[in-house]
Formats: sequence, C-alpha cells, structure tokens
Amino acid sequence: MEKKSKSVEDILEIRTKVVLVDGLKYPTYMVAAVQEFPESLGEEGNVEEKFPSSSSSSSRARCSLASNFTSRRLALFHLGSAIPQAQLFQGKASNLNRVDGNSTETTGTRNIIQASTSLTQDSAIEWANNDKRRLLHVVYRVGDLDRTIKFYTECLGMKLLRKRDIPEEKYSNAFLGYGPEDSNFAVELTYNYGVDKYDIGSGFGHFGIATDDVYKMVDLIKAKGGKVTREPGPVKGGSTVIAFVEDPDGYKFELLERSSTPEPLCQVMLRVGDLDHSINFYEKAFGMKLLRKRDNPEYKYTIAMMGYGPEDQNTVLELTYNYGVKEYDKGNAYAQIAIGTDDVYRTAEAIKLFGGKITREPGPLPGINTKITACLDPDGWKSVFVDNKDFAKELE
Repeated sequence: MEKKSKSVEDILEIRTKVVLVDGLKYPTYMVAAVQEFPESLGEEGNVEEKFPSSSSSSSRARCSLASNFTSRRLALFHLGSAIPQAQLFQGKASNLNRVDGNSTETTGTRNIIQASTSLTQDSAIEWANNDKRRLLHVVYRVGDLDRTIKFYTECLGMKLLRKRDIPEEKYSNAFLGYGPEDSNFAVELTYNYGVDKYDIGSGFGHFGIATDDVYKMVDLIKAKGGKVTREPGPVKGGSTVIAFVEDPDGYKFELLERSSTPEPLCQVMLRVGDLDHSINFYEKAFGMKLLRKRDNPEYKYTIAMMGYGPEDQNTVLELTYNYGVKEYDKGNAYAQIAIGTDDVYRTAEAIKLFGGKITREPGPLPGINTKITACLDPDGWKSVFVDNKDFAKELE
C-alpha cells in the first residue's frame, strides 16, 4: 500500500501561534508580515494535439525548506515544482490557523488586516483590475535537465537565465526565456534526482512561441534531431503559418509566425471543462481580460485567450474547451503558473470570493520574506501569486 503523502506543514515543519483579530484567526507570521509590508490561433481542434498520449509513471519527489538554502528565490519556487502536483499544498493550509490553546489578541494591526479581509465582490473586481499583475513564469518537471536546456537553447533559441543545484534536497532547476525575468515570461524547469519520466496527462495542451519565420525554425529543429508533429503551413481556415514540435519530455510547443514581438514565449494552453465558467473566474478573481474567443464547431472545440495585455505583446493563457469533455487527467509533470501581485492578502480574498480554492494561505514563506499565496481554478489548475516587491528582491 502506498504510504500517505505528507502535508506541507509536515514537510516544512511549521509551528505557529494564532492571533485573534476582530474574531478572525491569523497565524502570527501573517500579522508580522502585514506590519512589515503595509503596502495566434493554432489547430487545437486536431485530435492528436487535443488528446496527447500519457507517458510512463509518476514518482514521488521531495521538498523541504531549510534555513541553509543558498537561494531564497530557489526555496520559493521549488515549493511548487519539486513536489508532485497531487501532493503539493494538499488542502491542508487551513491547519495553519488552528488554535492550540495559545491565542492572543491584538489591536495594533487590526485595521491593516481588516483592509485585506473585508472585500466585497465589487471591490474585489476593482482591486484585481487595478493590481499590477503579469505572468512571471510557468513551472514544470523534466527528466533530464541538461538535455532539455540544450534543446531549448539550441532549437528554440531561449537563453539560460539561471541554473541551481541543491544536492542536499536532491533537485536542480533552471530558468530559461527570451529576456530578463523582471520584464519577460520564463519557464522554470525542475529535475528531481532519479526521476527520468513524468505523466503529462491530457489536460495540459502546449506552450506557444512566436517567431518571424516558422519554416526556418522547424528546419533548425529537424537538423538538431527534434520531433516535428505538425509541419509548418497555414492554419486551417486562415493564413497564419504554424507548426507543432515536441521537446525531449513530450511537452508540445506551437510555433506561430508573427512579426517582431517583445514576448516570444507567448502562450500557455490548458484544457477546461466549462469555458464560460473559467472565463468568468479568470476575469473576476484573477483580473484577466478576455482578449479573444472563438468557436470551431467543425472541430468541436472553443478557445478563449486570457491575459493582462495585448496578445501580440504579452504572454497569454489559452483556455480550450472540447465539446462534451468535462474533466482531464492532469498527470504529474505540469505544475503551475506564477503571477505577480502587489498584495497577496487581498488577492487571496478576491479568489475566495469568486469560488477559487486557496491551497496556501497568504504570507511569507518560513525562513524567508517572500510573500505568496497559492490557489486552484475551477478545473484544479494551480497558480501561485507572488508579491511584486519581494520577487524583485529575489532577482537582485
């Protein structure tokens, strides 16, 4: 019988007292933190692309945040990548608010905390729309870090931004992209020692890369031994030239021919079971805009492009609904998207108001000052919101 997974509290060995503020319970670290910081359409209808085959088995990974971590930044994002998705933040974050017979009351921070917990739906929408948000990076697991880095840099033209190895925790990670992380979207690759395969599942779709010459890029990928799953050519029913390729772990990339853009890493596509419900959630809880929606009855699917800015200048989230399909297998390979915010506390309250599930209550990570909150959308896709100022410090 499989051993029961540990909760995040067990892994991080969190021990905290609770403070009562206006009848509400808060971990003491949260109160301290508030005091300290008051402030292109592809052919997705293609059956092979829509329902990719699953691959091999999953393996349990490990994670603990120790005081001797060489990188505060690394500790933050390893939390979302080195632990399998089914185990990570397994609905136990509420235990941090449990009273163990040691409660105190304070009034000094009452107004500050109340400002973050008294949102109405209207004020939550206004907050989300005015918050300084952008997609920071996407996190997923790979079976051979050096092999993947080689493919991304030599075939896809990305740059290796950072790479770290933490042998005592048995994992390594690398950040790659087309520009600096303080202004561009990036991919965070995580390799867990001894795990050479992951199950991508049927829910994850693809990443999108904009390039001014798809044919040239495909020729380069073929020359390097890469796998092309859709030859370059105009999209069916349109004129945009696209192609599909796979990386060494089976993650799909859609190549889109597009004139010069400040953000070549342009899409993350995920499949959802109720598109209108998802659009409503991402608009209200995440403050995203519906940039484009298109129904393709011939191929029995509909897509919606969601984001924080124009599609030709920013990375966007592409949500895909396949007629009649309500649920997908998420596997254990894809982890999450990270999003910047000016206030993780208000962000968490807004997400709760619109039906999102908070899997990690807002506050600083133990041992470091970076404040985050983690949540699930209606389909169970995970996102982590990161304090903008703390994220900037992590990149210094």
